[in-house]
Amino acid sequence: MEYRKLPHGTEQISVIGLGTSSIGMAGEKEIEAVMTMAMENGINYFDMASADAAPFPAFGKAISGQREKVYFQIHFGADYQSGKYGWTTELEDMKRSVAWQLDALKTDYIDFGFLHCIDEEADLEKVMANGVLDHIRRLKEEGVVRHIGLSSHTPEIAQKMLDTGLLDMLMFSINPAYDYRHGDYAIGSVDERLNLYRCYEAEGVAISVMKAFSGGQLLNAKTSPFHRALTEYQCMQYALDKPGVVTVLPGVRNREDLTRILGFLTASPEEKDYSVLGTFAPQEAEGVCVYCNHCQPCPAGLDVGLINKYYDLSLAGDALARSHYASLEKKAGDCVGCGHCDSRCPFHVDQSGRMRKISAYFGE
Repeated sequence: MEYRKLPHGTEQISVIGLGTSSIGMAGEKEIEAVMTMAMENGINYFDMASADAAPFPAFGKAISGQREKVYFQIHFGADYQSGKYGWTTELEDMKRSVAWQLDALKTDYIDFGFLHCIDEEADLEKVMANGVLDHIRRLKEEGVVRHIGLSSHTPEIAQKMLDTGLLDMLMFSINPAYDYRHGDYAIGSVDERLNLYRCYEAEGVAISVMKAFSGGQLLNAKTSPFHRALTEYQCMQYALDKPGVVTVLPGVRNREDLTRILGFLTASPEEKDYSVLGTFAPQEAEGVCVYCNHCQPCPAGLDVGLINKYYDLSLAGDALARSHYASLEKKAGDCVGCGHCDSRCPFHVDQSGRMRKISAYFGE
């Protein structure tokens, strides 16, 4: 398993986490077995925005005696008191639901306490006004909540919450369909969404990824908005390559699904290569470097994707990006202009031109 450090903390988070939206129908024994198998394979990050209440007691049994090995995303606004998922912005309902979740999980603290599914301005204003956010802040001061997070599908809302300085984690829907304006949650332009990821990384706020497969639509040519199927591994790598992302959270239904997802760790680079997107992404995506490194290997030894990433992050305000760039063995100024990367870029980025621009920017 690969791990990425939480910028606002010391936690090392597995790049593959686990979503629980579709596991409830598996039954308690299978859910517990999935949790155990996940932990045995190094998965330590679990999102608890489930479709029903079933995963909570099963997970509670699975982590008995080893709570310190896992991190839970608990959602303030996801209500399971009826046994099924419900959504609320009312503080007292949230308190009761979160208390039930902690009791079922047999824990007395929350690793990541999330404002749940805030997609509309009115909902954000409501949780600000009715004391929900203040309640989560108090729980953090008391040590019950370790980190504050937000789950949203809306770049504007995510940006406003980033500006508060309160967040340590954002749960956001990242996949090629949404990033290229296809689907119900495809909110924001290509540039707006990518800039959001850069801003989060620049501020040291991590991103956990939901809906990496666009609800499974991307995995089937008949339902894919591109009329071409992608694989789970391509979608996972696409998400993990985005700035700020520390973990992707695919939902699984059973151990068979989990075994297949874990195969990502040993899959070849070719199996994870999503550069095929360049053949059917919309025109507005052309000329945008997505750090896929399909242009590699560079004859002059440049890491073209990383050079682009540090440049974009520096423009987004990341104070450390310049020093990270300075530590590179090969910099943009070492580009020999051979055009190898230009000819290979599936998104038709003028990489040779960008290298000149980046070299001038950093003065290297």
